[in-house]
Amino acid sequence: MLFRMGDFYELFGEDAREAAELLDLTVTSREKGPNAMPMAGFPHHQLDPQLVKLVAAGRRVAICEQIDDPKTTKGLLRREVTRIVTPGIAADESLLDPTRSNFLVAVLPSPSAGDSSASTRPAGIAWIDVAGGRFQAAVLPPADLVEHLQRLDPAECLCDEQHRELVAGLLREAGLHAAITARPTWWFSTDRGPDELSRKLGGVSLEGLGFETAHDVSALAAAHAVICYLEETEPAAVGRIGQLKPWRSGHAMEIDEATRRTLELVRTVSEGRRTGSLAGVLDRTKTPMGARMLSRWLVAPLIDHSSIERRLDAVGLLVGNAALAGEIADTLSGIGDLERITSRVVSGRAGPRDVERVGQVTRVLPRLRGLLDRVGPGLLADCRDSLDPCTDIADRIGHTLRESCPVYARDGGFIRPGFDAALDELVELASGGKEWITRYQAEQVERTGISSLKVGFNRVFGFYLEVSKTQSDRVPAEYLRKQTVKNAERYTTPELDERQRQVLGAEDAAVRRECELFEDLRQFVAREHRRLDQIADLLAMLDVLVSMATVARQRGWCRPEITERRELELRDGRHPVLEELLPVGTLVANDLHLTADSPDGPQLLLVTGPNMGGKSTYIRQAALAVVLAQAGSWVPAASARVGIVDRLFARIGAGDDLARGASTFLVEMAQTARILNRATPQSLVILDEVGRGTSTFDGMALAQSVVEHLHDEIGCRTLFATHYLQLAALEQLPGVTNVQVLVQQHGDHLAFLHKVARGAADRSWGIHVAKLAGVPDEVIGRARTLLASLEGEPAPPRQPSRRPKPPTPPESPDDGQLSLFG
Repeated sequence: MLFRMGDFYELFGEDAREAAELLDLTVTSREKGPNAMPMAGFPHHQLDPQLVKLVAAGRRVAICEQIDDPKTTKGLLRREVTRIVTPGIAADESLLDPTRSNFLVAVLPSPSAGDSSASTRPAGIAWIDVAGGRFQAAVLPPADLVEHLQRLDPAECLCDEQHRELVAGLLREAGLHAAITARPTWWFSTDRGPDELSRKLGGVSLEGLGFETAHDVSALAAAHAVICYLEETEPAAVGRIGQLKPWRSGHAMEIDEATRRTLELVRTVSEGRRTGSLAGVLDRTKTPMGARMLSRWLVAPLIDHSSIERRLDAVGLLVGNAALAGEIADTLSGIGDLERITSRVVSGRAGPRDVERVGQVTRVLPRLRGLLDRVGPGLLADCRDSLDPCTDIADRIGHTLRESCPVYARDGGFIRPGFDAALDELVELASGGKEWITRYQAEQVERTGISSLKVGFNRVFGFYLEVSKTQSDRVPAEYLRKQTVKNAERYTTPELDERQRQVLGAEDAAVRRECELFEDLRQFVAREHRRLDQIADLLAMLDVLVSMATVARQRGWCRPEITERRELELRDGRHPVLEELLPVGTLVANDLHLTADSPDGPQLLLVTGPNMGGKSTYIRQAALAVVLAQAGSWVPAASARVGIVDRLFARIGAGDDLARGASTFLVEMAQTARILNRATPQSLVILDEVGRGTSTFDGMALAQSVVEHLHDEIGCRTLFATHYLQLAALEQLPGVTNVQVLVQQHGDHLAFLHKVARGAADRSWGIHVAKLAGVPDEVIGRARTLLASLEGEPAPPRQPSRRPKPPTPPESPDDGQLSLFG
């Protein structure tokens, strides 16, 4: 709880102790002794950066402001909680990552494990991005709940009081650190929740939204809890909600968390940064809302053929018309985050600069529509036809606000002159009333005969009449001396004092009037939030399409051919991230061909070759090409045919989960099991080094069994990279083909060609790679000797070490004292 006290926000008691640790504050007290109340605080102008730290630490913050004016109120000032900020409802730009959605999630889990129905009863989940107003709910099998939480990566998770520990366990299992907020059980009532939800959403029919009341009751109960929480903490956000949408699996390509992380779709594994990920390569967006939409497209690519083609058509048009793409990008530059600005407008926290930015966005809409008049039928034309020019909003804001508005309304000076006559009078009076000053000065010069007399003003002494000291004997008796300066005397009169009181009162009145006018404008804009939300979505879509087109043109990418067949064909395919990171011309392109529909074509590629040869790059770039194509982007290849993939799975690299007692091999097997249990014939699976975490024969047996199951039972497109060269014999299966990453040996030196060709590798080259890594020569030599022995040649006896022996410790002294070695 932050209490506003004068120019500071103060915290008390345990809040003070906790905040002192989080914000590096000093704990003080007004009294001494054991019962003294701990206090900590910071200046009021530091509120935004301190809120960032508190919210990042998962804390919920209530801000208690002074309601009474200290200038006019005696005694204690009335205070009220004016704002509550939690990780899940934060909407200010300073609190959020502009490239990521910020989700508040409510979970109604299945019964506890002790309940016999726990494995069959579905879980309800609802989530909202408060800053964007997008609200969805779903019913999930208990086994899918953790994966869905990972997909959302919520900032805050709501649950009922009796399920707090269960939900905490789900978040731990998901590896998430969301703040957990427990609320009354009746919020999650499956009996009352759906009806109350319908009422709170304005009486809307839940069936009309696509929910089946009997099946989706737990999802609707979770959605009701979200609404209750918003009513408690951010009531204005309820009015921002457009509608509640049901989420159904199978409407987009399913990519689980392990695959998203492995392929680094939106964040790198090592540093969690956007730069170096697939999103970082594609992101040439000009707006934060475009950057967020790009991420959503990449983690949930389309599976509907016609929808994919519409995006590809739009990207193709912009690739072929660089001038149009450039003009659209220039128009979008600098318009800011309309989606989150609108949220602040609706919540009442928008300042003049926020509303001015809304005006800047709406002013460019007619120009944008004009640019899109050049396009033919398709997605871009649909955007144009749906693009409301919002001229009424632009005109109202433009007529009301000056340019370069301040952030806060309390600073004043943002209403355009001539907009409001009463304000103009107050501003003129507050500025000293130039006409009155000129007239009064002329009157006093005429009255006194002192031609050098003038009226001045400063912040300390207010208005004054200044007369040079040589003329001071001619000053009328009713003049009252106010100040003496080096060469003059300053005086005042009753008329001037009265004018000063009017001026000082006018300043406060002018600011109050500006705030009144601004509040009228803010409410007008807030009433139009649905139009602005639609505009934000359309601008974000244009931003993403232009970004994709820009990258495709600059990198020489091709438009993929999308088919309904189970195939994947890339000619001269490249890894999109490495292509950007490596010098031009150094990345080796490779072909790839998979088909599960033809008895003659390879359904599963066994990829062999040395470490550092490029096996992982080869199989990853195939998966990334599919993601790009189904997201609507062109792909890094000379040509591409992509059969639509319903589920994408990738298991590459090693990693343990010690917090849950899972070894590297157990994590590998758990991920492999998930793939084998969930893959369909329409899926794409890429696997790297399955079985390497155990003994050679165990691992080889597991690897072969996995290959056979993928080939015989599932029949999906698969790339399987391995160092088990013995698996090359599986090419006898009709859908399995061997490919290898080529190397050349020159004496003791190994050259990695990074080129993939038909056939299987005949050796692993592990010792050569170890030598490249800097392993000592004596270790490399001994390894070669042992390898020869293992391959059937007798190994010579190990030579004694040439290292000097450690000194022999001296015998213990006879006197019984402890020696250095004792």
